[in-house]
Amino acid sequence: MALGPAHASSALGQISATLLLMESRMAFKSLAPASVVIVAGMLAVAAGPAVASDPGAPPTAVEPVVDDYHGTSVSDPYRWLEDNDGPRVRAWTDAENQRTRALLDAIPGRAALRDRLADLITGASGAWFELEARPGVLFAMHADPKVQQPLLKVMGLDADPAKGRVVLDPNKLDPSGGTTVDWYVPSPDGRRIAVSLSQRGSEEGTVHVFETKTGKDIGEAVPRVQFPTGGGSVAWRADGSGFWYTRYPGEERPEADRRFFQQIFYHRIGTDPAKDAYVLGRDFPKIAETRLDNRANGRLLLAEVKNGDGGEVMHFVLTEDGKAHQVTRFEDGVTDATMAPEGTLYLVSRQGSPNGRVLELAPGHYDLADAKEIVPAGELSIQPGEGALAATRGYVYVHYVVGGPSEVHVFDASGRARGKLPLPEVSAARGLTPLPGGDLLVTIGTYTKPIYTARFDAKAGSLTATGIAMTSPATFDDAEVLRAFATSKDGTRVPFTIVRSKGTPQDGSAPALLTGYGGYGIVYAPSFLASRGRVWLEHGGIMVIANIRGGGEYGDAWHLAGNLTKKQNVFDDFTAVAQALIDEHYTTPMRLAIEGGSNGGLLMGAALTQHPELFRAVVSHVGIYDMLRVELDPNGLFNVTEFGTVKDPDQFAALYAYSPYHHVVDGTAYPAVLLMAGEHDGRVNPMQSRKMAARLQAATGSDQPVLLLTSAQSGHGMGTALSVAIEQSADSMAFLFDRLGIK
Repeated sequence: MALGPAHASSALGQISATLLLMESRMAFKSLAPASVVIVAGMLAVAAGPAVASDPGAPPTAVEPVVDDYHGTSVSDPYRWLEDNDGPRVRAWTDAENQRTRALLDAIPGRAALRDRLADLITGASGAWFELEARPGVLFAMHADPKVQQPLLKVMGLDADPAKGRVVLDPNKLDPSGGTTVDWYVPSPDGRRIAVSLSQRGSEEGTVHVFETKTGKDIGEAVPRVQFPTGGGSVAWRADGSGFWYTRYPGEERPEADRRFFQQIFYHRIGTDPAKDAYVLGRDFPKIAETRLDNRANGRLLLAEVKNGDGGEVMHFVLTEDGKAHQVTRFEDGVTDATMAPEGTLYLVSRQGSPNGRVLELAPGHYDLADAKEIVPAGELSIQPGEGALAATRGYVYVHYVVGGPSEVHVFDASGRARGKLPLPEVSAARGLTPLPGGDLLVTIGTYTKPIYTARFDAKAGSLTATGIAMTSPATFDDAEVLRAFATSKDGTRVPFTIVRSKGTPQDGSAPALLTGYGGYGIVYAPSFLASRGRVWLEHGGIMVIANIRGGGEYGDAWHLAGNLTKKQNVFDDFTAVAQALIDEHYTTPMRLAIEGGSNGGLLMGAALTQHPELFRAVVSHVGIYDMLRVELDPNGLFNVTEFGTVKDPDQFAALYAYSPYHHVVDGTAYPAVLLMAGEHDGRVNPMQSRKMAARLQAATGSDQPVLLLTSAQSGHGMGTALSVAIEQSADSMAFLFDRLGIK
């Protein structure tokens, strides 16, 4: 996967990260490698230790390597820090951690902040996510704050957790909290569940099968189903006797290829996985990301195959006779598909209409030429990618996005409009779960109300809250949510949201925390600010969320205006929002901090190198900074369709023009910086943070520290144990409080 989610499950590896790491959809996938153009590997100057300009930073050897890209020589002074397992690198990382740990632990109030965050989190009931309906039962993941990892639970279709029970508790499988559920898929009758389990945030999952009634592992263990590169997926046969699944290569391919070339295999329960049958995928691209789905109709398997992370998708339907029918190709511009119970296929086409239109293919028809338009393109944009559509008997639900917030419109099977869901103002539909009979469960997120699930009665047109709801000691009765616009460098109007306490003075005195993402067509949608947001507002601060280009806030066009050679628009949009906050006297540069993660970490790197004068402090989680080396890691190749490749002269020029690592300038007064990385990150190589820290420490001309903190207990954020996430959140917030002078 890209730095973003390849499977719905990783979307809410976000839940622990959501509560604690800025509610951002950490959608960066790891970066898979593409070989660099010409790597000369020549030492440009004599190697030797250099004392960093940042006082107290560990001395770091400068050992430049010069690469030639299309006639441009590029020096890399810290190439040696790419050796993740080398003793020199480990010693240097330990020294950085010791220095950072000492500074953070010495911040007055850090312990109190940690306790306040922990009270807000453990005092909540925890969020619910990944709902799956089966006959008579509803499954859901529950991020119970009393335990380290989310639990898999089952209840009735009335969605009453009080009548439910735990099916799988990964905390009992591994009391250390190191094992997590990547995702799960119940069998059609709900009797069994296929679950991908991984360790220490690695997202390298093996599928196990559990009995729903007893929670017993029946002994099936199917390896190589899930990796952070292309994700993973499972779909059960209608009779529950086996399942189709995504499989990565084993010994049949060289080690360097084993995070690519994902294919579809079939496993029959009770047989040796080594003898599982190949089904489809030998002709898929190397960077295929495949999602399997037959929840609506167990006799028909819908396979969605992405060409990496750039937005190209093709679809297949596997019928009971074993035939694979290709419905769409990459060039067709169909970005999402879903199937109704009777076998009707609904598709979102963006061919000639970036906002998207809905097509219908009748049961038994698998030629796109036979499709008819039932919902034409309009002024609103259909949500990019997965989650755009849901289909039940007689109804089609279309998820539109309006600059970040959601609207869900209801149509009958012929495309006639039947109104829309009465969602709260400035809210997000974070999950659409079809129920028998045409009703729908929708999970709703807002900035100031805990996430909850409501049931939409299609016939009555009513939306009623269910018992699936998070409770929280954090209340926002004193808060207000404002929507505003900034004008970017090229004149584009960029929306952003401000959350603040009522009566906060607009005289520049308030500390502001600005965040954004801007990549992969991912929408930075409203989400409960829970712990961090509550603490920030309690101390007079304002929270700001920028809906910048590169995301999907205004559809496909908004995404394409911020990817590949147009990535600079993302950074210009973010800068414009920061400048608007200053110009409108919400804050000042000395009171403005920024925070982001993954692709949002790249955003942090670009913002601080292009406009260091605008910010007082920067926190960047699991970010990428050397854009010329990104594609050399196992997930980097998947990101080439989003970022571009150094092999292409024009794309190289664009990458080099903004690559944060290459635009650190000696003697510049940089703001205070905290870079946070995970040792087990399969989406972003932690060497990215090491190199950026070393370069900033050597260059900064200010009296502000540049800190690096690498966690040995986490990866990209998905699967992080709750206690670890709380400590990480306390570290980042204490750093911001300290730098902005918040008592």
